[in-house]
Amino acid sequence: MSSSEHRSSSEHRRIVLAARPEGRPAPANFRLEQGSLPVPAEGEVLLKILYLSLDPYMRGRMSAAKSYAAPTEIGAVMEGGTVAEVLESRHPGFAAGDIVLSHSGWQSHALAKGEQLRKLDPAAAPVTTALGVLGMPGFTAYAGLLTIGQPKTGETVVVAAASGPVGSAVGQIARIKGARAVGIAGGPEKCALVRDSFGFDAVIDHRAPDFAAQLAAACPGGIDVYFENVGGKVWDAVFPLLNSFARIPVCGLVAQYNATGDFEGPDRLPVLMRQVLSKSLLIRGFIQREFIAQRPQFEREMAAWIASGAVKYKEDIVDGLEKAPEAFIRLLEGGNFGKLIVKL
Repeated sequence: MSSSEHRSSSEHRRIVLAARPEGRPAPANFRLEQGSLPVPAEGEVLLKILYLSLDPYMRGRMSAAKSYAAPTEIGAVMEGGTVAEVLESRHPGFAAGDIVLSHSGWQSHALAKGEQLRKLDPAAAPVTTALGVLGMPGFTAYAGLLTIGQPKTGETVVVAAASGPVGSAVGQIARIKGARAVGIAGGPEKCALVRDSFGFDAVIDHRAPDFAAQLAAACPGGIDVYFENVGGKVWDAVFPLLNSFARIPVCGLVAQYNATGDFEGPDRLPVLMRQVLSKSLLIRGFIQREFIAQRPQFEREMAAWIASGAVKYKEDIVDGLEKAPEAFIRLLEGGNFGKLIVKL
């Protein structure tokens, strides 16, 4: 099919930020728009998006609050990682039919400069893994755990959201390094996945009424590394179990992303700081791109671990761009089951 035929037979569909959410995002915060396909300039390629990654960090982009990245503007396409096919190329390094990793967001087609793309080999691994275990979530787990957490043989590593793409990788890498992996997940189905498929040493359901007691029983020697994805009541249960010199990589705080205004309850900062001092705790927030120099090593090691069966993964694939807002809202409430991806 020629490029002109592509344009006549295709329609550019995109989901934009219609309004900033107050608290939990709602369908009204998103708007589906349609238009004609863009035309690539010299050095650009026209992409057809095949898969879109949905990730919790996108909630922060919907807010105007100051953060580590600029917010999405009202009326702009929601951002996100994508796997795409090159439809038309005006860049010497790419040809029609190439499959690439891009950051094109919530839309059916996009323009991209060649230097913004990375070719994917569909024969080496399923291309969706570039959005999950072999992509940003897997790298987040790898860099945060190994650089900040530094698990050692015999230590106990605890990770919340353990059935998700980051948490599941954290626990499996911890076990590769000789540590015990204790996962926290929501509901019996997710807990079974963490225990039976991902091979954690123990898994606790945070919805259980005696969650804190179960976590303490699963960590009789305390916690040496806590990989923080959630915050909230999970942190409250973890905090008393932290050993001296425990390391806490802070990757996400999903329980707090929809909060507005001040947090309820007493100010617990003095208690936290006293324990940070008396137990010599290391609490380090991070964004995966800070460790980008480790990316080639990650890709080699993770690919080998997947090939050997040492690391397993699960994907939750939703069909249709129009389903992205609903799926994203579900993600923020823990409704996904594995790495959440939209198939266009």
